[in-house]
Amino acid sequence: MNMKTFRILLTAVCGIMAFSACEEDLPPIPGLDKEVVDGDDLEDAIDYDKLELVWSDEFDGNSIDLTKWSYRGEGSVRDYATVDRRAVALDGEGHLLLKVLKDEETGTYYIGHVSTDRKFSATYGYFECRARVNSSVGPHIGFWLQSSDMTAGTDPAVYGAEIDIFEFHRLTPNVVHQTVHWGGYGATHQKVTHSYNNNDIANGQYHTFALKWTKSKYVYYVDGVKTWTTTQGISQHPEYIILSTELTGWGGADKSKWNFPDDVSFDYVRAYKFKQ
Repeated sequence: MNMKTFRILLTAVCGIMAFSACEEDLPPIPGLDKEVVDGDDLEDAIDYDKLELVWSDEFDGNSIDLTKWSYRGEGSVRDYATVDRRAVALDGEGHLLLKVLKDEETGTYYIGHVSTDRKFSATYGYFECRARVNSSVGPHIGFWLQSSDMTAGTDPAVYGAEIDIFEFHRLTPNVVHQTVHWGGYGATHQKVTHSYNNNDIANGQYHTFALKWTKSKYVYYVDGVKTWTTTQGISQHPEYIILSTELTGWGGADKSKWNFPDDVSFDYVRAYKFKQ
């Protein structure tokens, strides 16, 4: 057992045992749906003593844990690239790699998406990942929450939202993009967004990106520092986790500057509920 796994067992064993998130027929917070705490009485500072770990992946082993994740959108074409599981891998050293690949024979680009849809979702809580961003112009990467009903109506309290905990691309290498979308993706779409400037994000090291979601607000963090608070687009609907690479042009559409393969590396993803 490596040290990272040992630490998680010490801090989370009770939450994990009670939180059998892999069973798809259970409610959005499996077995604990009547114990949801909305977190509105908590201070914005991160206090792990007031949080209970309910779901995590430390990415140990050599293959993705399909009791926790599903390959998302396989075969779909998203602007310049096709979503494909060959762009998803564990490195055997405790990291999930979501890649951007190019097939030199066909010229096809591939990107990776995974999600916890129908395996884990939650209403309110604290969500955190530790990641090393990609190195090439072209892709943008993300850690986000999504409602399965977001496109069904305009009220985020009823239908949920897309909550982008962090997005990054190399056209603005010192910026972390933090955004909330609601109302679907058509004519009724609304969003509020924030750009957080930090000269260390693209330094090749791992950084933490997090969200505290309460009944009345979203609070964003980078490396434990509060970066933004918004009270717009607040979801009261269960949301699941998505990790993704994209190749849409937002991160740079000049193919002469693309250099693949490229990847974002996730050291862990953790989800906490607020304690009673």
